[in-house]
Amino acid sequence: MDVALIPNIDPVDIGLGSSERGNIVSTQKPRKKTMTSIYLKFFETAPDGKSRRCKFCGQSYSIATATGNLGRHLSNRHPGYDKLGDAVNSPAPQPITVVKKPHTQIKTPHVELDHLNWLLIKWLIQATLAPFTLEEEWLINSFKYLNPLVQLWPGEKFQGVLREVFRSMQEDVRMILEQVSSKISITLDFWTSYEQLFYMSVTCQWVDESWSFQNVLLDICHIPCPCGGAEIYYILVKVLKLYNIDNRVLSCTHDNSPNAVLACHTLKEDMDSQKVSLFCYVPCAARCLNSIISDGLRTTKSIISKIREFVLEMNASSEISEDFIKFTAAYQEGSWKFPLDASARWSGNYQMLDVVRKASRSMETVIRKYEEPLGSRMLLSTAEKNAVNIMHAYLEPFYKTTNNICTNKMPTIGLVLFFMDHISETITACRESRHSPDWLKNAAEDMASKARSYNDQVSNIFTYMTAILDPRIKVELIPESLNLENYLEEARSHFMRNYSTTLFPAMTSVYGTQELEDGGSVSFAEEIARKKRRASISTASDELTQYLSESPAPIPTDVLEWWKANSARYPRLSVMARDFLAVQPTSVSPEELFCCKGDDVDKQRFSMPHESAQALLCIKSWTRGGMNVKYKSTEIDYDRLMGLAAASAADNGMAGLDKKLK
Repeated sequence: MDVALIPNIDPVDIGLGSSERGNIVSTQKPRKKTMTSIYLKFFETAPDGKSRRCKFCGQSYSIATATGNLGRHLSNRHPGYDKLGDAVNSPAPQPITVVKKPHTQIKTPHVELDHLNWLLIKWLIQATLAPFTLEEEWLINSFKYLNPLVQLWPGEKFQGVLREVFRSMQEDVRMILEQVSSKISITLDFWTSYEQLFYMSVTCQWVDESWSFQNVLLDICHIPCPCGGAEIYYILVKVLKLYNIDNRVLSCTHDNSPNAVLACHTLKEDMDSQKVSLFCYVPCAARCLNSIISDGLRTTKSIISKIREFVLEMNASSEISEDFIKFTAAYQEGSWKFPLDASARWSGNYQMLDVVRKASRSMETVIRKYEEPLGSRMLLSTAEKNAVNIMHAYLEPFYKTTNNICTNKMPTIGLVLFFMDHISETITACRESRHSPDWLKNAAEDMASKARSYNDQVSNIFTYMTAILDPRIKVELIPESLNLENYLEEARSHFMRNYSTTLFPAMTSVYGTQELEDGGSVSFAEEIARKKRRASISTASDELTQYLSESPAPIPTDVLEWWKANSARYPRLSVMARDFLAVQPTSVSPEELFCCKGDDVDKQRFSMPHESAQALLCIKSWTRGGMNVKYKSTEIDYDRLMGLAAASAADNGMAGLDKKLK
């Protein structure tokens, strides 16, 4: 029962006897048709004969209301009414059910509202929306329309709850990293928000003991002005110390910007001076490749813009797109699925080239048919079509490369170097070909310059060691510029120095103490120990030699699964592989850089206000990684909340039926 109806209940009316009802009815004007039903005894007829009123709650109905509706009223509003017949006909107190129902409804909104606000927290996280979104007047009024009792938390409380969730979950991330036994690699990404604030994301990666790749966002940091290398270095070190991994970081993959390079160089100098461990910074291969491709597209940029305008019109009109599909089928120009990717990223640009390369006839026919909305300006000249065909053929290996990197489960340093070497060869072939037009050769010159710059940055012993530990690459498939004889010897030396005795640290320290106690003399036991050490070192050396002597695994091989299956054969080398295979060739997901998916990421980052950026972006990343939302020491059980919400919706549906019956 609605709470508002309680004061209107008339105890005298509910206590009327059957004789009194009979007298009232007898004074009415005779009706043409009488109604007899078991439900009528629970209603009393008004003196004017125009309405009936429920004896339990006083709800009035027209005299013409069907008895079936009266029965539904009794079933929904007064369950068990058929057992209360005597109470209705006697001057007894009001039925207990009338009092109980409002009491239950008073409690329900408080529970529902608390659940509602936590569900809205989840919505803010998943949609990456700032808390002030919930202060929008029309949104609040919409909730009020559904339930006038709704009380949303103020924006400040939503903001405070999100900060506390961030702190609670951050502590869990810190505890997870404390359990990591291998080296950790980090990646850096940068962007500027609509508030013109400069941000840096710090993500860490490692391979766990079960040979599963792990990836966790550590922080979203605001870099203060002047946003240079010194500021980036200071914030980065602060994050590493916060998670207590500053002495376990093996590498940092940056976005190729000069300030990021300077910060990484300073961090390397700092680690080298402290002799913490080997550390190296790696340029982002995806950003370098994207820049190379942009140079290649430069000469056809205006043509691609014209094609994109046509594709956007097709995406917006089902009539035009359907005609395009019909024409491509008639002209045998392939099958097309709409909407086409018209983004300004590499995937969209290549799609524009693809439309002209494969369906130029259909495109021209559609433009001529819809000349008024599309305009003849979209028609391509013969020279423009020829340029598109040349560019499409030249960039096809680039598209296949980016597609493979984006879809690969784990693109390692070795695999990416293998692809980048192929890209360099493609550019060189274009420059040296007599059939390449001058405009394409000029573009290839700029592309070659950036490819050489990348190769110069990755030509070092660190990337060499990382590459050869990919069983698909080893020494055979490494670029010639990196495959130097002295690198192999340095890699062997590093392995012997840091991993050959990894399994026996306690034994070494015990024997060292024994020598001191013996005054420098060598006991018989020590002689045996030294022989065993030499044997173990020889075995360790043989692990690397044996591994490299075997043929590379097929390219489709899952690298981590291969090492998991072969770690017993290479117990020491596998420890090194766990460390180095976590090193990332890209600072950002290739899919976000090359494909339209990156547009959504950029929009979220650009529009996120400063007070919400860190908490929302980190929490979203952590929940996608499998962590549960946690507030202080309590995990929020959203499955249970959704179940309660569903049950509440069902109850509200019954309440809606009551209102209709009224």
